Amino acid sequence: MIRSARRTAALAAVTLLTVLPLTACSSSGDSTAGGSDGSPKGTVTVFAASSLKETFTALGERFEARHPGTEVTFNFGGSDSLAAGIVGGAPADVFAAASTTTMDRVADEGLTAGDPATFARNRLEIATVPGNPHGITSPTDLADPGLKVVLCDRSVPCGAAARKALTAAGVQVTPASYEQDVKSALTKVRLKEADAAVVYRTDVRAAGDKVDGVDFPEAAQAVNDYPIVRLESSRSSATADAFVALVTSPEGRNVLGRAGFLTP
Repeated sequence: MIRSARRTAALAAVTLLTVLPLTACSSSGDSTAGGSDGSPKGTVTVFAASSLKETFTALGERFEARHPGTEVTFNFGGSDSLAAGIVGGAPADVFAAASTTTMDRVADEGLTAGDPATFARNRLEIATVPGNPHGITSPTDLADPGLKVVLCDRSVPCGAAARKALTAAGVQVTPASYEQDVKSALTKVRLKEADAAVVYRTDVRAAGDKVDGVDFPEAAQAVNDYPIVRLESSRSSATADAFVALVTSPEGRNVLGRAGFLTP
């Protein structure tokens, strides 16, 4: 009964996820379990936290080049929404979340094939508009009522981490808005619709010179682990396992490390 209720509660999220177009390295196709020899073949659909967009897109391209005949299709978004979609039945082969708490929601429903593996960690930074004109140097500055600050929604991992870090800093921030994922929060700063946002340092790095980053010591108390797993319902088990293996390999961790992720 509990599992059925959770699936019903997630129906709206599933509907949204299944009608939205997926971001892909290449066009989608029919999924298969793999070649006759168990080699990767066909399409694998990966649901991944939005903070993984740059690194997973690069890894997807490597995977396709290494395994001709495969296609990696991504759905990037807030981990919480992705988890709700998976619990509700949205078709996916692999799930990579930005927190173990979010992954547990899927695992607790018996939807993971084996135990999730932590493949990276991420910590927060304060993103400011280029040049940091307001002179933000610490979380304390974010409490200034004259600043327009945005945070990730409380339900997603970057929002939970931001609350934990700000609490550790003894700061209460009243944001101008709560954003659905870390990319949305950063976009507000990039467009100069906000003065600052608390986001992952990997996203600050990916934004290049469009934002400045301010590190702060309390971020060390809110580091997120990133787990990945093949889903039990996968129709491309061999291909899904191969993609997970790439992400968790030294090669995958090298790609993630260059983007600013920490080694687990």
